Amino acid sequence: METSFEIMVTLFLLLGLLASQGAIFFVHAGIAIAEDSSKASCSEKDIEISQAPTPPLPNGIPTYTVEISNICASGCNISNIHVSCGWFSSAILVNPRIFKRLLYGDCLVNNGSTLPNGRTVSFKYAQGLRYPLSVSSVNC
Repeated sequence: METSFEIMVTLFLLLGLLASQGAIFFVHAGIAIAEDSSKASCSEKDIEISQAPTPPLPNGIPTYTVEISNICASGCNISNIHVSCGWFSSAILVNPRIFKRLLYGDCLVNNGSTLPNGRTVSFKYAQGLRYPLSVSSVNC
């Protein structure tokens, strides 16, 4: 039967081996808690926004199609994507679960839900001028 000391030594050797494989550990009250550092980290640069003009409405108002894509090279899934969007508005309905202005300059993508790696959400809006849209924050 192993002693507490032998168990502790074995545990630390195992933690050292796992740490050498990229795992990160936090020790709390003598208990090691692993965090998988192989999980991909992400940034605002992993979300790409593209806009293209589309045919105008019958009344002549210009329309644009917007595509917001998760292009994270390390395979990360990204949520709570916020876009700097000024006073964004549209003469046609934009599905608020896809893109919604919360406040001046703050629009939420995909209702805050995860946009999986490699996926794109898109919407069309109608407005006299094209809105400059840029990612302001994300959660990994």
